[in-house]
Amino acid sequence: MPIRRSLAATAVALTLGSAAFTTPAAAAEIQFWHAMSGRLNELLDEQVAKFNDSQDEHTVVATNKGNYSEALNAGIAAFRADEQPTLLQVFEVGTATMMNAKGAIKPVHELMKETGKDFDPSIYLAAVAGYYTTTGGQMLSLPYNSSTPVLYVNEDALAAADAADMPLTTWDEVGAVLAKLKDAGNDCPMTTAWQSWIHLENLSAYHDVPFASEDNGFAGATAELGLAGEAQTTHVATLGEWAQDGRFVYSGRRNEGGARFNSGECALFTESSAGYANTKASAEFDFSIRPLPYYEGVGGAPQNTIIGGASLWVMAGKDDDEYAAAADFLNFLSTADIQAQWHQDTGYLPITMAAYEQTQASGFYEENPGTDIAIVQMTGKAPTANSKGIRLGNFDQIRGVIDEELEAVWAGDKTAEEAMASADERGNELLRRFERTSR
Repeated sequence: MPIRRSLAATAVALTLGSAAFTTPAAAAEIQFWHAMSGRLNELLDEQVAKFNDSQDEHTVVATNKGNYSEALNAGIAAFRADEQPTLLQVFEVGTATMMNAKGAIKPVHELMKETGKDFDPSIYLAAVAGYYTTTGGQMLSLPYNSSTPVLYVNEDALAAADAADMPLTTWDEVGAVLAKLKDAGNDCPMTTAWQSWIHLENLSAYHDVPFASEDNGFAGATAELGLAGEAQTTHVATLGEWAQDGRFVYSGRRNEGGARFNSGECALFTESSAGYANTKASAEFDFSIRPLPYYEGVGGAPQNTIIGGASLWVMAGKDDDEYAAAADFLNFLSTADIQAQWHQDTGYLPITMAAYEQTQASGFYEENPGTDIAIVQMTGKAPTANSKGIRLGNFDQIRGVIDEELEAVWAGDKTAEEAMASADERGNELLRRFERTSR
C-alpha cells in the first residue's frame, strides 16, 4: 500500500479552534521525532537543549527514529495508533505525501495564526521555502535542514597524482582527473552519496531540463517522469563507463560513500553540502569544496541546483498547549543566531537571509573557503519550472526504482537508455497509483 494512502486512510476529522489564544499557554512537553544521526544528531540535541534552557514554559524531547524513510514510517504508524509526535521531520521526497494527508497535519501557517505567534514567511530564502509552501505562498512545513549537492575533493590525493592544478568545473574535466588518479594507482577515484538525488534530480535541474512533466509535479498529480531524456541518459552512460573502467566506484544508495571519502580512500565525492560536518570532524587530509560539475553546452547549465534535506511538520490531534510550544520552538529555530550556527556547523543552507548575512559578516566564508558554494549554487539564478524542485507522489518508492536501474548500469547489466526507459515506466506506475489515491 502506498505511503500516502496509508497515512491518508488513517486521518481523522479534527476540529481545531481558529481564534488566537487570549491567555498564556500552560507548560507543555512535546515530542520531536527526527532522522539526524552522528554529528548532526549531536548538533540537533544542542539546539533542543538551548531552547529548553532559554525558557521555562515548554520542553522539547528529541528522538531519533532511524533514517529518513524509517522516521516517516514511524510517524505514519504512530498516527494510526493515535500516538503521533507533535513535530515530525520528513525528508523532501515525502512532501507530496504529507501535503495530501490533510487530516494528519497542521500547516505551519495555520499553527502560527491560531496560536497568535509572530510569523513572517518572507524572512525565509525563497529557493528553500518555496518547496514547502502552497502555490499561494502559505507555508505547510518549516524548512529545517536544507542542503544541495557539491563536490568534495581530497587535495592531498590530487597532489599525489600530479592533478592538483587540473580543473573540475565540467564533467569532462572530472573524467580527465579521474583517469589521472586511476593511473596513479588510486583504487577509488570517485564515489557518490544519494545517487538519484545528485546524479538525476539535481543533474536535471542544473541543466534546466525536466525531471518530470507538470513542472516536476508542482503543477499537478498527472506528472510523468522524463528520465530517458538526452541529458540524463548521457550522464548515466558516462558514469556507467567510469564504473566499468574503475574511475567511479559505487558505494551504496545512501551515504555509504561518506566513510570512504573521509577515511582518504576515495579522492572525489559528490555529496550533500551537509556532509561538511562529518568531513570536517573526521578527515585527516586537506579537502576542498567545489561546485557540482556540469556539461558545457547542455540545456541551460549551469542553472541552479535544488534542495535535499527535510522540513518539520506539525501533526494534527494535539492540544492547544502543545501547539503553543511547537510554535515557539519553530520560531526559535528560525532565529538568525540559531540558523547561522547550524549553517556554519553542518553545511546545511541558512534558511533565512538574516542568517546568511550574519555568517557573511562574521568572516566565516573567508576563513572556510567553499562553505558558501551551496547557497551561491542555489540562489545565483532565479529558478525555472525545471529547477525549482520536485514534488512527486510515492517519490521514496520511485527513488528505490531509480536506484535499482542505476545499479544495473554500474554493474554493466543494462545500458543507460534501457535503464532510464525502465525507470520511467516503473516510476510512472507509482505516480498513477498515487494519483488515484489522492483524488
